[in-house]
Amino acid sequence: MRYEGNIYRPPSEAWSLLIQVTVGCSHNKCTFCSMYKDKQFHLRKMEDILEDIEMARKTYRSVEKIFICDGDAMCLSNEKLLIVLGKINELFPECKRVGIYGSANDILRKSDEELVELKKAGIGIVYLGAESGNEEVLKAVEKGVTGDQLIEAVQRCEASGIKCSVTFISGMGGKKAWKEHAIDTGKMISKMNASYVSLLTLMLDPAAPIYDDIQNGDFELMSAEEIIGETYLLVQNTNPTKTCVFRSNHASNYISLRGNLPQDKEVLLKQLKRAMEDNGLLKDERFRML
Repeated sequence: MRYEGNIYRPPSEAWSLLIQVTVGCSHNKCTFCSMYKDKQFHLRKMEDILEDIEMARKTYRSVEKIFICDGDAMCLSNEKLLIVLGKINELFPECKRVGIYGSANDILRKSDEELVELKKAGIGIVYLGAESGNEEVLKAVEKGVTGDQLIEAVQRCEASGIKCSVTFISGMGGKKAWKEHAIDTGKMISKMNASYVSLLTLMLDPAAPIYDDIQNGDFELMSAEEIIGETYLLVQNTNPTKTCVFRSNHASNYISLRGNLPQDKEVLLKQLKRAMEDNGLLKDERFRML
C-alpha cells in the first residue's frame, strides 16, 4: 500500500485495511488538532486508489474490514466514492464493513438517497468528531459547524442505516466553560441517538494551535480530578432514547469506562463517583501517551 504522510484511523479500525482516498483534512482549522497540519488537502488520483486496492488484494488473503482515509474522505462525491466501493466489493467480497471519517458538513451535503446509496455500497460506519455540544466551545475551537448541524448529520446518517461513531473531548471547554461543555454535550448525545459515542481527553500538543492559548493563559487545562467531575456531569445529562455504546477507554483518558446508555448510566456514575473519592484510581500522566 502507498500512503502520503502520516495515516490516522480510529482505534476500532486497528485491524482494518487502510485505503487512502484523500490526503489531509478539507477543514483543517480545529485549534485542538495537529493531525493534518503538515498536509495540504487534496484528492488522490482515482487510478492510484484503484491500483492500491488491487495491490492489497494480491497481498492479503482475507480482509474483513476496510477503512477509507484521510480526515474526511466522505467529502468526495458519491460518484467517486461509489467507484472506490465498487472496486472493494469486486475484489474483497469477504469484507463485512467499510468505515470512513466524515464531518457533519460532508454528511449534510449528501441527500438522504445518497446516504442510502453509500450504505448499500458497503459503508457501514462513519466516524465523526463532534468534540462538544456547547456552541461557544465549538466556535472557540473553530469546528466550523453548529450543534444543530452536528445533531442533524448524525440523525440523518443513522436513519440511512449507516451507524455513527461520535467522538467528544473531555476538557474541551477548559476551566472556564467545563460545566457548559459537560451539560450541553450530554444533551447533544441524547438528541443524536448515535450508535456509538466515545470520550477522549484533551492533551497538550505543541503542534496544535490551542497550545499558544494555553501558554499565554487564555485557555486553562483541567486537572485529572476536574476532568472526572466534568465527565460525571456529562453522563448525568445523557439520556438517549435508543441504545448507545459508550466508551471512555482511549489512551488519553484518566479512567476507563465501558457501557451502554441509558441502561448502564447508574453503573457509570458509580464508577466515576468512586474515582472522584479516590484519585488513586486515575491513570498517571506518564501512561497517557498516544
